[in-house]
Amino acid sequence: MNAPKAMLATLTDRRFSSDNWLFERKLDGVRALSERDGGAVKLWSRNEKRIDGSFPELAEALASRGAPRFVADGEIVAFDGSQTSFAALQPRIHLTGQERIEATGVRVFYYVFDLLSFEGEELRSTPLRERKRLLRHAFRFTDPLRLSAHRLGHGEEYYQRACARGWEGLIAKRADSLYQPGRSTDWLKFKCVRDQEFVVGGFTDPKGARSGFGALLVGYYDGDRLRYAGKVGTGYNQKVLRSLRERMGALETDASPFADRVREPAAHWVAPELVAQIGFTEWTTDGRLRHPRFTGLRNDKSPTEVVRETS
Repeated sequence: MNAPKAMLATLTDRRFSSDNWLFERKLDGVRALSERDGGAVKLWSRNEKRIDGSFPELAEALASRGAPRFVADGEIVAFDGSQTSFAALQPRIHLTGQERIEATGVRVFYYVFDLLSFEGEELRSTPLRERKRLLRHAFRFTDPLRLSAHRLGHGEEYYQRACARGWEGLIAKRADSLYQPGRSTDWLKFKCVRDQEFVVGGFTDPKGARSGFGALLVGYYDGDRLRYAGKVGTGYNQKVLRSLRERMGALETDASPFADRVREPAAHWVAPELVAQIGFTEWTTDGRLRHPRFTGLRNDKSPTEVVRETS
């Protein structure tokens, strides 16, 4: 069986309420499609890479609490207090092997929000509302498996409550939508915070007592050109500064990968192979990030897929 392909939401600034739409909490984690075809459970990232080695307890839970054959969609998360946190999940993303995973002390959960097939019945062409009904009975939902809650209608009110609670935002989904892989306007992102992926194209030297590097130089693709979006100097601890500097050292190159001129004296350039998750407050008029903050590296998205998210 080939890796299942994910349906992706489109960012929008529009907020609305409609009984024809379902609204779910937007989780700050790693997207994961799960599948089982009579044997072991496989977990796939949104760029179709196997990740069950990093989350064996989730694969085991799906196997023991689900059917022999299924394909489901969900989000793997870790918590920082009451909030899901991509940064808190970082120690688990790049690890495999039970001993190393247990050593991180990071507890993870799998929030399941869609059912693509079940016991040989293909469901991608079944309306979402019915898929949700079937999902409720497809697994025994006890930790670390959790059913992603949703509500019908009241989108604007729910969005205000989500932001007040410090959530990432909401995902709005057309209730009769089919599951169609790729970016779709049948699923929409209502964000409370601004963040997205950026490609690392360089870094600056550390100053003062700082070690590793000073700031990342990041950008996004516009066609085949890597456009510069600014430098990111906060969000790192000492361990991240050291490990990320080591990874970038192996990628150093003489020429800037950016199509734009970067006015950073003595900048170090790297091949655009690393993807970072960056939070920020807004875009400036000249296309730079305001108050950017590093939250982690992503390995579930190819650099050439990283574009500027617009509504």
